[in-house]
Amino acid sequence: MTEDTRITTTDPPGRVPSTGTDTVVETSALTKRYGDRAAVDAVDMTVRRGEIYGFLGPNGAGKTTTLRMILGLIRPTSGTVRVLGRPAGSREASASTGALIEGPGFFPYLSGRANLRTLARHRGLSDRSVEEVLARVGLVDRGGDAYKSYSLGMKQRLGVAAALLGDPELIVLDEPTNGLDPSGMADMRALIVELARSGHTVILSSHLLGEVQEICDRVGVIANGRLVRESTVSTLLGDAVLKVRGTPVHRVVSIASDLAGENGFEIDGDSVLLDLPPDRAPEVVRALVAEDVDVSSIGPAERTLEDVFFEMTTASTPMKGA
Repeated sequence: MTEDTRITTTDPPGRVPSTGTDTVVETSALTKRYGDRAAVDAVDMTVRRGEIYGFLGPNGAGKTTTLRMILGLIRPTSGTVRVLGRPAGSREASASTGALIEGPGFFPYLSGRANLRTLARHRGLSDRSVEEVLARVGLVDRGGDAYKSYSLGMKQRLGVAAALLGDPELIVLDEPTNGLDPSGMADMRALIVELARSGHTVILSSHLLGEVQEICDRVGVIANGRLVRESTVSTLLGDAVLKVRGTPVHRVVSIASDLAGENGFEIDGDSVLLDLPPDRAPEVVRALVAEDVDVSSIGPAERTLEDVFFEMTTASTPMKGA
């Protein structure tokens, strides 16, 4: 993908000017039921202007159903969705939203460029807008090839290009790095960050939690159809804890219990994690040495988003953060 090509910042034909609100997406008690099963259950979700919002959850948790309701592709059983201050699925909201959901769908015998031109003309956009988005996703040289000849990664890039047509205020991307090689994934991350910096709002659904941790401002975690947490990434990760390696391990555990409490430590392989701030390391070392523990290492250990994700999705009590 090229870094020097820029999407125009003027409102293209069909785009509705922003209402000026700081909230781009807001759901209230959003629910979708299929018979007796609640695929999405009373979700209150807020996406703010200019942020990259990571939407996470296990398979079958309700992510895609929620995104489809935000886009107006399916109707909720109850509750409401507003996009840019307007009802989801309305002409005004749809004109300012671009999306890639559950993989792209194009005419197989048309070229990538022809597929995008078909979409652009339907929306009253110029061929120039097609060339701009092809450049953004690195497909200018392959734009003339038939879609059926594209690799999975190239198809994904073309889907993202379609989502960028018309310079939408809100961009919803469901697994945009699927099928990309490491270089392509890095380019896609850079593109998403640049879009947010230029004023776009991005909702990113991804199973690559390291990717989400790296680029997202806030995340919402859904499990069993319910939003169990919505918060900034830094708040979710919390403060660093102390990671200690020493022998004998049973003495490390005993001292960890004395210093951090019975519920303030956990065994992680050959290490012990203490729920204590890193600046207490000297105190911990002195306590260990006093008990004849051979300390091989001690230092801060930050939790990853993957750690937090598994903790939250295996818990049953919904909660909401800042």
